[in-house]
Amino acid sequence: MNTQELRSKQAPIKEKYKIDPDSAVITLKAKGKPGNGITCKLETGKALAEAGLHPATGGDGLSLCSGDMLLESLVACAGVTLMAVATAMEINIKDSEVIAEGDLDFKGTLGISKDVPVGFKNIRLIFIIDSDAPKDKIDKLIQLTERYCVVYQTLVKPPEIQVNHELRV
Repeated sequence: MNTQELRSKQAPIKEKYKIDPDSAVITLKAKGKPGNGITCKLETGKALAEAGLHPATGGDGLSLCSGDMLLESLVACAGVTLMAVATAMEINIKDSEVIAEGDLDFKGTLGISKDVPVGFKNIRLIFIIDSDAPKDKIDKLIQLTERYCVVYQTLVKPPEIQVNHELRV
């Protein structure tokens, strides 16, 4: 997709959202069903996926790790956003790679130490870009990618999360 194609696809959407701001608010949904053993089957929209314990917490390594999936979501969103912004800025990307790395201390997850938080201590997002564009344009590209990447912004500025439950008898 080139710059003009992207703009022509997005122009009517942007106009609609300007005229009717409420139409821009969309609820995305993920759904899973805890399964046999310690797993959860997810409906991904394209296929079924099964998440389970990471081997560092007793998993067998055959199921997806939700921590890996979080990093994969960050990479996917950052990669798509990078290419959309590059297209809008008319930056030719010859080749690129997006890498997310995260450090976990599983003593928190396993309840060994209450002083160790559960979750990622650090996440690094790395962009490797092959382009003839000048450094200042690439710097702006990365800045805008960070600004418009939904997953990145959600991690940097976490939303309020509500937990509800329903007991079926």
